Parts: sequence; C-alpha cells; structure tokens
Amino acid sequence: MNWNIFFSVSPVIQIHALAALAALVVGAILLLGPKGTLPHRAMGIVWALLMLAAAVSAFFIRQINDGGFSLIHIFVPLTLAGLVGLVFSVRRGAPKGAHRKRVQSLYFAALVIPGLLAFVPGRLMHIVVFGG
Repeated sequence: MNWNIFFSVSPVIQIHALAALAALVVGAILLLGPKGTLPHRAMGIVWALLMLAAAVSAFFIRQINDGGFSLIHIFVPLTLAGLVGLVFSVRRGAPKGAHRKRVQSLYFAALVIPGLLAFVPGRLMHIVVFGG
C-alpha cells in the first residue's frame, strides 16, 4: 500500500475516500447488527452523515473528465435522493422491511458499486492499494 500517494492528493479527495470507507464499515455493522436499538439509531445517524459527506465532497472531485462531471458523478444525486427518502421513511415510521430495503439499496448502490469503480486500474484507490 502506498499511503504517500493518498496523502499527496487534495484534501477533498482524502475526505471523500475516508468518509466513504467509514460509511462502508459503519453500514456493514448496521446491516449485520441488532436493529431498533438506541446504538443502531445513533450509528444510523453517523452513517447518514458519512454518506452525506462522501456525496457532497464528490461534487468537488473532477479530475477524471478534465474539470467536468464524469459518469461516476451519477451516484451523487442518487445518494442524496436515497438519503432524503431514508430520512422521510424513518420519520414516517415506515415498516421495518421497507426501511431495511432502502438502507440495503443505498448501501450497495451508493457505496459498493462506486467503491468497486474506485479500484479500476489507474484510479487513485487502485494505485494506493496495488501500486502502479
């Protein structure tokens, strides 16, 4: 692993990557742990804030497409819309199954898929982890 490359990129990219990685870990704990408890709710808020930080910071990362938005930026509005829908479903007291489905969908569509794309050869995370 080459952490020097990671620490040499802009702080926005560092914030984005760290927020996304933290959200990946916290989300996994939430999905696998007991539901409906106070710690679950508190960690859910932390997870949502990490997701928000990752999505908002992504707006400012534009190295792929010469300063413009790239195809991977499609995950930003999807993430924000998913978070809004998730908050509304919790506030309205959606059935547990509906809440679980929303969280799982958001976790995979906004973290796992873009996370895998971050490891495409030539991208920062691939270089940091595999060299090159």
